[in-house]
Amino acid sequence: MDDPALDHQVDRFGHGTDLNRCSDRGSIPAPDSRSTAVLPVRLREMELVDLTAWAPREGGSLSYRVETRFGLDSLPEGASFGQVSAVGTDPEGNVFAFQRGPRTDPIVVFDPQGRFLRSWGAGIGIAHGLRLDPDGAVWITDVGSHCVLKFNRAGRLLRTLGTPGRAGADEATFDRPTDVTFGANGVVYVSDGYGNSRIVRFDRNGRFISAWGRPGSEPGEFATPHALATDREGRVYVSDRANERIQIFDQDGTYLSSWTHLGATQGIDITAGDEVWVMTFRSLDEILRYDSMPGRLMRLDLASGRVLGSLDAPGHSVHRSAAGDVFVGSLTGNVIRLVAAGTSETPAMALDEDRPG
Repeated sequence: MDDPALDHQVDRFGHGTDLNRCSDRGSIPAPDSRSTAVLPVRLREMELVDLTAWAPREGGSLSYRVETRFGLDSLPEGASFGQVSAVGTDPEGNVFAFQRGPRTDPIVVFDPQGRFLRSWGAGIGIAHGLRLDPDGAVWITDVGSHCVLKFNRAGRLLRTLGTPGRAGADEATFDRPTDVTFGANGVVYVSDGYGNSRIVRFDRNGRFISAWGRPGSEPGEFATPHALATDREGRVYVSDRANERIQIFDQDGTYLSSWTHLGATQGIDITAGDEVWVMTFRSLDEILRYDSMPGRLMRLDLASGRVLGSLDAPGHSVHRSAAGDVFVGSLTGNVIRLVAAGTSETPAMALDEDRPG
């Protein structure tokens, strides 16, 4: 089944909307006297979107120092990002950006201060999901080759799930997988989300265990399962994007409940301490229409899904590091880092929104 959202993104692969330049189609506002800034909007055909009219607003705003150019200024001469589909961090705090542009390798690694360390991954087809497992290995989903790949942090390939170049829906194939996450005892979960509508489970050695899901809108059915996360109890959280909900399952795939108040979620991350972050949009239509991807970053209560705080941000994925920084992978071609206000000496725009819904 073709997915219009992926087709839209594929049409625009390469260099995304630039947050770092001004133009007649959008600009970065200079911080005012309160050092308050709103991330810029750059839209097709001069369309206007009111980012202040976003609901839900319960929980109030999040106060963070926002760095929109994380790592960009340290890239080697001639290198630049395309769309950044995902970001992760290793136990030392190094940052792994997964990007789609032709002017550097797909995976670009920075130290915690944003200094370029290395890049690797030549030959990866289309960047999508990236996660680091509890042992620090790097897992990515390549929607171009229909595979999930495991690397060490230096870029050596350790394992391939799926059959390169072959789309399918059996134990040995995927059809444009979107994300990967991890459970107890080394279990690996894959959202096989663009061509199929299922979650696939493997053991620590890459052997197929089970799969669940089919197209639809009933509990346990999916319409573009786009991102995955697990909590400390082993529950699996699925961003069921086109159905505009997050579905929650036990570790074996038994349906438990859904969060239906968040819009069309692009990304989800749950920390080792069960801190929940999502990158979401008002609707799938908003994702498809706007180059700037004017979404909303939210922190949620794990038990209820209640919004604890939120702020506007253009993003495809979200990752909260062990150090407490929040990273957004943006199809604008940026890694956005958010540092809790007052915790960093790095000069950056502060974003402290408290606008009416």
